Amino acid sequence: MGTDWADWHRDYADPGSPLSRRLALVRSHIDSWLDRRPEPLLRVVSACAGQGHDLLGVLAGRADADRVQARLIEYDPRNAAAARAGAAGLAGVEVLCADAGGFGSYAGAVPADLVLMAGVFGNVSDDDVRATVAALPSLCAPGATVIWTRTRRAPDLTPVIDGWFTAAGFVQRAFHAPDDVLFTVGVHEFTGAPRPLPAGGTMFRFR
Repeated sequence: MGTDWADWHRDYADPGSPLSRRLALVRSHIDSWLDRRPEPLLRVVSACAGQGHDLLGVLAGRADADRVQARLIEYDPRNAAAARAGAAGLAGVEVLCADAGGFGSYAGAVPADLVLMAGVFGNVSDDDVRATVAALPSLCAPGATVIWTRTRRAPDLTPVIDGWFTAAGFVQRAFHAPDDVLFTVGVHEFTGAPRPLPAGGTMFRFR
């Protein structure tokens, strides 16, 4: 029996849960990124966006939220509906109910200045993590930031993931691995050359 991805969000109601703590870290990096980027228009894509708590939670508290043109990609229709409700009043935010593993879901939304991969790398195979990192130059604008998360449950793949980012043209800007929990939050900046978005195919299959 698979995970109920709508029910999974219940842990956000507990501010002390690992999920809420991870969310706070992701939000803080999104907020800091917006402070560092003064451009009048910024593009954001969020893969497996769930109910959009990370990006939408930040935009709700910012007077400059209209600078952001975002696509949240979420496969579960219940979560997509919740994200649409949370995005009410944010004209630049689109919620697409689709498979975030497919390149076609990003057409028209990339190259992006911020790519959110929160909750992705812990729910796909290791080979798909590697393929996704290698494909990120097709989603990223020059100087883009990628924020990602992953558990450190043994065997811990996070050091290997960092190497894959380096090979794909990224530099690590932050990495959080609290001692009392297993989650990590990574932030990488793209310093390589962007590539065209493939016309078809997939980066990963969510499991």
